[in-house]
Amino acid sequence: MDKNKAIPQGYMTVGEAAKKMDVTVRTLQHYDREGLLSPSAMSEGGRRLYTDKDMVKLHQILSLKHLGFSLDDIKNRLIPLDTPAEIAAVLAEQTAAVRQKIESLSESLRELEGLREEVLQMQSVNFKKYADIIVNLQMKNDFYWLIKHFDDQTLDHIRSRFDKDSGKVFMDTFMQLQNEAIRLQNAGVHADSDEGQSFAKAYWDMITDFTGGDMSMLPKLIELGQFEGMDPKWKEKQKLAKDYIGQALESYLSRSGVDLFQEDEE
Repeated sequence: MDKNKAIPQGYMTVGEAAKKMDVTVRTLQHYDREGLLSPSAMSEGGRRLYTDKDMVKLHQILSLKHLGFSLDDIKNRLIPLDTPAEIAAVLAEQTAAVRQKIESLSESLRELEGLREEVLQMQSVNFKKYADIIVNLQMKNDFYWLIKHFDDQTLDHIRSRFDKDSGKVFMDTFMQLQNEAIRLQNAGVHADSDEGQSFAKAYWDMITDFTGGDMSMLPKLIELGQFEGMDPKWKEKQKLAKDYIGQALESYLSRSGVDLFQEDEE
């Protein structure tokens, strides 16, 4: 009773304030230490004392925290704002931040779903492949699904030859050349014509980039369109391109004096 008599009228203790606003005493103590919400007074016994005005401010803090504002935002930027226009501007900024979080979570969901599909299709547990798939999902590489078809030797080779950026550039080049091969074939351009041989050179340069001079990797590149269980449209596209590419490369390598079998033996 003596303690209650020491509390002036219109004030409440930290415990009473916490109960009224459905927060913990520790939360109010933390807000006090952070300079967010200091008590309006202290009792003679050193107890924090709060007023209804403090509760209005606490309500504002809790509401803004629920909207996603950090304590630093609330302390340094929001509490002093007085006009609707100022508050609306900051809320617009926070709306953008929340939208970005939603987009980030949506990307994470897409990555999880993509990885799940790949894991179910793989015949064994391989965390190195999982990591590669995740990286390619994050970089929005549409060909992440190819990874499950490669053996460890090929993946180690790819990791040593390419980083995120160069790997994407390589796949973009690969697809552009596949499309070009189909275009040339449909247009009736002979594989040994100047245009066909210009294409063959570009394709051979891509092969050299992929293999790094290691011709044992060449069959792995050829297998890109031959894996089992691939999308029928992808497989058909690679088949159409393969016919023209084979003819163009055969002529180009013959003219250039390149002997693949000799290079393989070396």
